[in-house]
Amino acid sequence: MDLREEYGKLSDEQLVSSYQSGNVAVVNFICEKYKPLVLKLSKKYFLIGGENEDLIQEGMIGLFSAISDYDTSSEVTFFHFASMCIDRQMIKAIEASNRKKHSPLNAYVSLYDEDGGEMEEPAFSSDDPAELIIEAEENSDLIARLKQALSPMEQQVFDLYMQDFDYKEIAVRLGKSEKSIDNTLTRIKQKARAL
Repeated sequence: MDLREEYGKLSDEQLVSSYQSGNVAVVNFICEKYKPLVLKLSKKYFLIGGENEDLIQEGMIGLFSAISDYDTSSEVTFFHFASMCIDRQMIKAIEASNRKKHSPLNAYVSLYDEDGGEMEEPAFSSDDPAELIIEAEENSDLIARLKQALSPMEQQVFDLYMQDFDYKEIAVRLGKSEKSIDNTLTRIKQKARAL
């Protein structure tokens, strides 16, 4: 049975309750349903010398935390709770990058002004082309070092992920389970942080 048919008629709160009661299969449906929200929230920030996929991955981690931690008896809707958790995870990643813990997230610029409205143009940290070239070279060096540290399976997953394939598409292409792909991406992220 198609996941949309099976879960499409349930509220978000019912879906999360089902997951928290042990139905782990429903998490894929929730993640797919909320991926557009993660993409939308990730666009509030701009990573200089980094990839937006880094923030999207952090947002998905925030979404998974929301699914795990949501109190189904709460008066707050899951949508609002998830939005807060996703945004908070992205901000936490940016703050960590400012402490030099995560070199791919080494610079960001909010695309929103202090009142939450969109700015006309992003205010980059540097207009100096030499500095931008140095940042790009540092990121290229990081990616090269990361690829050397990856196993052949991790390299395949990393390459497909960087081409914007989602977990399901990567799993189908490599003949693996989505959970295996998720675990592989977690290992890749840990290696990237170590570098």
